[in-house]
Amino acid sequence: MRLRHIPGAEEAVAESPYVIKEPQRFRGQFKNIFGNDNPIEIEIGMGKGKFVTQMAEKYPEINFIGAERYPSVLLYAIRKREQKELPNLFFLCLDAKKLADIFAPEEIAKIYLNFSDPWPKDRHAKRRLTSPDFIKVYDWILKKDGVIEFKTDNRELFDYSLNSIPQAGWKIDAFTKDLHHSDMAADNVMTEYEIKFSALGNPICKLIASR
Repeated sequence: MRLRHIPGAEEAVAESPYVIKEPQRFRGQFKNIFGNDNPIEIEIGMGKGKFVTQMAEKYPEINFIGAERYPSVLLYAIRKREQKELPNLFFLCLDAKKLADIFAPEEIAKIYLNFSDPWPKDRHAKRRLTSPDFIKVYDWILKKDGVIEFKTDNRELFDYSLNSIPQAGWKIDAFTKDLHHSDMAADNVMTEYEIKFSALGNPICKLIASR
């Protein structure tokens, strides 16, 4: 995926009060950032932040953290956050591989993976966010009853995920290969990519997984 670099993005991310600085300091104590004991849910690879921002608006009783590795992309989410009063939403600028070093065991209630990079070449399979290696990371930080929700328009990645997640010892609780025409569409919050791909007529796939 080719990203357009925005001059000054790194500085803006570093200065934003909505981006958690030195997150390792809060390991096991992320509730202190929000000032309450509400459950914490994270979106990994949140892109421009439409989904996690709308979720924070819709569910004020839940704390949300959006994680994005690219400052030029995260900057869009920060701009959205600046226009809204959402004390239950903060961001992290980091690679998903570092999540187990950031969060304590069972600190997170739910993980959202939306339209992740498919890494189509077989030699890059370990980089897919639904690979067994990443599922091990999620297993570490999720509560015992925590779940993963995954959406994509990429059928190959979805079929891979339907196999890779059980290989990691988890189970698929529900899935659909045409989300917008299924029972799983109830209360669905769309991402930027979801809107774009749906407009092109691409079916959206979704699964929910747990231990």
